Amino acid sequence: MAALVAPEAAAPQGPTEAGETTEAAELSRSLSRLLPGLEADSKLGRRRALEALQRVLEAAQPEAPDADPDAAAAAFQGPWVHLLLPRLLRRLTDPAEGCRALAVHLLGLGLRRAARPRDALPRLLPALAARLASPEPARRPPPEACEELRLALVQLLGLAVRLTGAAFAPHLDDAVRALRCTLLDPFAAVRRESCECAAGLARATPDHFHMQSESLIGPLMQSISHQHWKVRVAVIEATGAAIQFGSGKSVDDVLPHFAQRLFDDVPQVRQAVMRVVGGWLLSLRDRYSFFHKLIPLLLSGFHDEIPEIASEASSLWERVGLQWQTENEEDLKDKLDFASPPPAHHPSPGSRPGLGCRELVFRNLSKILPAVCHDIDDWVAGTRVKSAQLLAVLLLHAEDHVTQHLEPVLRALLRACADEEAAVVSSCTRSAELVGTFVSPEVFLKLILSTLRKSPSPSGLLVLASLIQGCPREALRPHVKVIATELAQAHICQGSENRLYGERLLQCVQAVVSAGREDCRGAGEPLLEVLVTVLALWGPAGLSDKVQETLAALAAVEGMDGSQDLFRARVSPLLEWLAASHRDWTGHSVELLQLDVVLSHSGPALGEALPQLVPILRSCLQPARDPAMRLKLFSTLTGVLLGAPETVDSQGQLHGYLDTLVQDIFVPNLQWHAGRTAAAIRTAAVSCLWALVSSGGLSDGQIQDMQETLMPQILTTLEEDSQMTRLISCRIINLFLKTSNGVIDPDKFIKIYPELLKRLDDVSDDVRLAATSALVTWLQRVQSEASKCCYQSSVRHLYRELLVYLDDPEHAVQDAVLEALKAGSVLFPDLLVKETEAVLHKHRSPAYCEQLLQHLQALPPAQ
Repeated sequence: MAALVAPEAAAPQGPTEAGETTEAAELSRSLSRLLPGLEADSKLGRRRALEALQRVLEAAQPEAPDADPDAAAAAFQGPWVHLLLPRLLRRLTDPAEGCRALAVHLLGLGLRRAARPRDALPRLLPALAARLASPEPARRPPPEACEELRLALVQLLGLAVRLTGAAFAPHLDDAVRALRCTLLDPFAAVRRESCECAAGLARATPDHFHMQSESLIGPLMQSISHQHWKVRVAVIEATGAAIQFGSGKSVDDVLPHFAQRLFDDVPQVRQAVMRVVGGWLLSLRDRYSFFHKLIPLLLSGFHDEIPEIASEASSLWERVGLQWQTENEEDLKDKLDFASPPPAHHPSPGSRPGLGCRELVFRNLSKILPAVCHDIDDWVAGTRVKSAQLLAVLLLHAEDHVTQHLEPVLRALLRACADEEAAVVSSCTRSAELVGTFVSPEVFLKLILSTLRKSPSPSGLLVLASLIQGCPREALRPHVKVIATELAQAHICQGSENRLYGERLLQCVQAVVSAGREDCRGAGEPLLEVLVTVLALWGPAGLSDKVQETLAALAAVEGMDGSQDLFRARVSPLLEWLAASHRDWTGHSVELLQLDVVLSHSGPALGEALPQLVPILRSCLQPARDPAMRLKLFSTLTGVLLGAPETVDSQGQLHGYLDTLVQDIFVPNLQWHAGRTAAAIRTAAVSCLWALVSSGGLSDGQIQDMQETLMPQILTTLEEDSQMTRLISCRIINLFLKTSNGVIDPDKFIKIYPELLKRLDDVSDDVRLAATSALVTWLQRVQSEASKCCYQSSVRHLYRELLVYLDDPEHAVQDAVLEALKAGSVLFPDLLVKETEAVLHKHRSPAYCEQLLQHLQALPPAQ
């Protein structure tokens, strides 16, 4: 051992050098006594020797306050390199795991104490590589089987990198060979430590690392999806350093993996991606070549679900923009010197992106947009959501520069707005609003309206609504009527029966009203036509309330009090609009539903529109027209006539159209025709007639005029199979009789009661009671006749028939018949007494006959 240090002792020495040499010689002697033990055959012997060495090395550290650490390190350098290092490296292959662990620990102590750690690298790095790297890492495990020891070896490698810095460069091959294996180690901690080591290696040897960096990218990317999130974070950070100080060629290989990590469930992983990408945009040597690939990754962080990450991404992007603006100050001189304020209609003028950020996006937009528009249709929902969010951010930066890319952007929005993910649709509507804000409506309307004419769809209508919503009022003003007229076209407003289509169509009208405000006054008619259509087609599906709100908003911008005023002002044009096609209507025509909406919402305004309404009704209710349509129309007309004084007769002009209603509508539809459909129409016509005569809007004289024509048809409907028809017919006859005041021809009058008598045998008690009530009225009409004696035989017959039903099993019918007989007893009381006494003994119970006789006895004697 003395021979190894003899050359140093032989040189001339100063006082300090002499002290160092003396200390080194003393340390060498101490170590010389222990080193043979490292070669002992027994595991215990080797372990004891290693533990003794550990005590010596730890005890040899300077503890005195005035001790010179540099002198101690210099004294340690010689024994460390020449005596201790070779033997400790041999112990790395010791069969005993404990001995290997102690050897690694002692190597770390030695590196920290040595004055020139780099002197150990030529021997240390090959030994570490031999223990960590296997010739075929994909098939064979590493030579070091213990995972804790592999971790310690990687930590030792990292320590060597930190202590030696740039001097580590000649040994990059061994380090990279080891790291390529440890980056794929089964032990997660080894992978994390390897990532930190790789990052440190890149920073320590920037001038040489680029030659080896590409060989680490493969293993790093294989670990980027590791199940431990801390490993994923370490891999991302290591990749950032490897490319920052290595070769930029690997950016293309890394970006797909980084993009995938943006969907990571762990916020720290997404944050690491943001930081690394932001660092590249700020410091990567070739960053200008990769702007169009890196910008989308950073901007995607703007919508992170964690506010802190979104804020950090925004701050990084602002720094990137400012740096690029500074670097390109000459190119931006004019824009900087004559900076324009944010547009008056900017959605967020207070937080408008800086000039550098806007220019960066604008100059790279042509390269970024195709990929974004492609990914917005991806089969993975998360990708579609991120792409839609990114598109909105890009458009906010591009501002009016998006005009030159408008066609592909609109195509992408049309597809994305049909997405089943609400988040995608929400982001795309925001994007469409931004397009409407920054692009002239003359440009975007030309494209979107052309698309809707060819193929109307819910997504197309949603895009249009969003474009309008974002458009400034001043720019939209000249186009309001064009938009409203286009929406009112049948192929658009009736484009589908899908409820979603109706919602989107309604959104378009709402957007026009809210964006155009008072400018909608010139387009109120087509807008009202669209709302009528929406209410007709989708009102029953749940859109009625929303349509009513929109009607109220439209009325407000037109200076009206409510939707009824809106209909009052436009009911005649609406009816003319519908009348244009009424000759072609069928039961499935949308116009039939639209007419129902107009009639049910116009209220008193209908009284002013009879000249337009009646011709439509007369034409559509002819027997030759579609039966289904006639049924629906009769149902609508019935609802209107029930409130005639507040609807069609609000102006008191309905009487002028009664003749048309009776002769051209009721009479033809009450005529008997075979078949169930014809019977259903007669029922509908009878119901409609009852609504008219019972509404209270007609005088007795007007009803008398009607009954002269309609009484024969109503008498025939008493024989209908429909119980409802028979019931309503009885009520109509009753009303006709009450208002007749003796004007009915006696020959016709006397034919009424036999038909009513037949209804007393009806299967429906309601019909029987209604028929009895009509008979009471008939008897009252006979009493008012001056020549009532002419009706004695008919009354006798009626008495006899009614007495039969006085013994009916139904008490309600018995009571009604008793009242009818009491009411008719004043005509010929003696005759009724005689007939009653004749049947008294035939009834199951004489109670009702006795009540009738008591009533007759109480009558005053006939004069």
